[in-house]
Amino acid sequence: MPGNGLWRTKSIEQSIEDTDEPDTKLRKDLTSWDLMVFGVAVVIGAGIFTVAAQTAGDLAGPSVSLSFVLAAVACGLAALCYAEFASTVPVAGSAYTFSYATFGELVAWIIGWDLVLEFAVGSAAVAKGWSSYLQIVLAQVGLDAKTTVSVGSVDFDWGAVLLVVALTVLLVLGTKLSSRVSQVITAVKVLVVLLVIVVGIGYIKASNYSPYVPPAETGGTGVGSSGLEQSLFSLITGQEGSTFGVYGMLAAASLVFFAFIGFDVVATAAEETRNPQRDLPRGIIGSLIIVTVLYVAVALVITGMVPYTDLKTSADGTPANLATAFANLGVDWAANVISVGALAGLTTVVMVLMLGQTRVLFAMSRDGLLPRGLAKTGKHGTPTRVTILVGTLIALAAGFFPAGKLAEMVNVGTLFAFILVSAGVLVLRKTRPDLPRGFRTPLVPLVPVLAILACLWLMLNLTALTWVRFLIWMAAGVVVYFAYGKSHSVLALRESGKLTSPPVAKPDDRA
Repeated sequence: MPGNGLWRTKSIEQSIEDTDEPDTKLRKDLTSWDLMVFGVAVVIGAGIFTVAAQTAGDLAGPSVSLSFVLAAVACGLAALCYAEFASTVPVAGSAYTFSYATFGELVAWIIGWDLVLEFAVGSAAVAKGWSSYLQIVLAQVGLDAKTTVSVGSVDFDWGAVLLVVALTVLLVLGTKLSSRVSQVITAVKVLVVLLVIVVGIGYIKASNYSPYVPPAETGGTGVGSSGLEQSLFSLITGQEGSTFGVYGMLAAASLVFFAFIGFDVVATAAEETRNPQRDLPRGIIGSLIIVTVLYVAVALVITGMVPYTDLKTSADGTPANLATAFANLGVDWAANVISVGALAGLTTVVMVLMLGQTRVLFAMSRDGLLPRGLAKTGKHGTPTRVTILVGTLIALAAGFFPAGKLAEMVNVGTLFAFILVSAGVLVLRKTRPDLPRGFRTPLVPLVPVLAILACLWLMLNLTALTWVRFLIWMAAGVVVYFAYGKSHSVLALRESGKLTSPPVAKPDDRA
C-alpha cells in the first residue's frame, strides 16, 4: 500500500500500467535467447581477459578458481531472487523498480543512484580496457598508434571515446538490433575462450597448483597492504593482510565478483521482453550458469600453465592478463588471438552496461525523480534522450579520467543492490502473497537470507577506501533527492491530487 513521504511505495499494478504510456513506451522485442546473450555478453569480457590472471598473481594464486566459485555462489543466490522479482514486476529499472514496490521512494532513489554509479563506472572502466586492447591489435597489424594522446596536460583516450560513441548510436537505433550485434560478437569471444581452454590444457603442469592457497604475505602490493587499502574485514578484526592466504582468496572473491556483473543488467530489460514471466528467469539463471563454467575452467587453466608468481603485476604497474601466460610459454599466436577476442569481448560488455544504465535512468525519469523529459522514447522505441546523455557522460569519463579503483566501486554498489533485491523478495512475499509470479525463488526465506549474508561478506572484503568513496557517493545522492526528486515525484504529485492523469513527457521538457 502507498505510504507517506519518504516511504511511499509504488504499487506493482501502477508500475505495470505506466509502461503503456505512448510517449514513454518501450518496444517489446526480446526473447529468452536475447536475454541470455545479453547476460553472457556483459559477463564474459573483463573477468576472463583481465581480472582472472591479475587476481591470481596479486591476491589468490591458484585458489583464484575457488574465488570464482565463491563469487558465483553469492551471485547465484541473488540471481534466484532477481528472477522472482523480474518475472513479477516486468518493468524497466531492475533493483530500482523492485525497491520502489517494497521499501519506498527514498530507498528506491538510493538504489537507483547506486545503479547509476555501477553501470556508469563499469562502462567507463571497461571502455578504457577496450582501448588498451585496440592498441595491441593495431600493433599486431603493423600500426603503431597510441590510443591515448596528451592534450596539453591532460591525457585523452580517443579509443575509449570512439567505442562509446559507436555504441550510443547502436543503442538509439534499437534494442533488437543491439541484441543481434551482440550475438555475433559474443559468439566470437566465446570461441576465443574455448580456444584458450583447449590449447592451455596442453601446457598445464600439476606443480603449478602447489601451493593451492599460497601463504599470506604482509606489506604486499595487493588488497590488504595497510590502512584504508586493506579489506574492511581485516581492518576491523586486525587479522592478517589480504595478500594471499585465506584472506587473499576471500578478498579475490570480492574482486572477481566484478566479472559476474551481468544478470542484473538482464533484469533492466524486463519491460522490453515479449514473455517476461517465462523468459526473464531463463535469461538470468541460464547466463549465470554458462559464464560460471567458463570462468572456473579458464582460472584452472591459466594457473596451471604458469606459476602464479609469473602473473604478478609488473614493477611498472602493468597487470597480467590471459595473453601473459601464453606469451611466457612462447605461444605468441595464441596471445594474438586472445587480444582480438578481448577486443570483441569488451565491446559487448560496454554495450550492455550502457543499456542497463539507460533503462535505470529511464525508469527514474518516468517516475519524476529525474526530469521527465528524459523518459521520452523515439521512433525506434528506445529512450533516445537518456541514451545520448549517458553516452556523452561515459565518453567524457572514459576519455579523460584514469581507471583507478573503478572495479571496486562497481562491486560495492552491485552488492548493495543485490542485498536489497534479496530482502525485497521476503517483503513482497509477506505484503503481496497474491501476486502472480512467473518464477518463485526456492526455499524462502533460506535462499534470500543466504544471499544477503553472502553479499555482506563480499562487501566486507572490499577495501575500506572503497567504502569511504561509496558512502560519499550515496550522501551526494541523498542531497540530490531532497533538492529535486522528492518534490517532482510523480507518485507524490498523484497522492496530493496535483496530478490526476498519467504523466506525459512533453517535447519541451529538458534535462
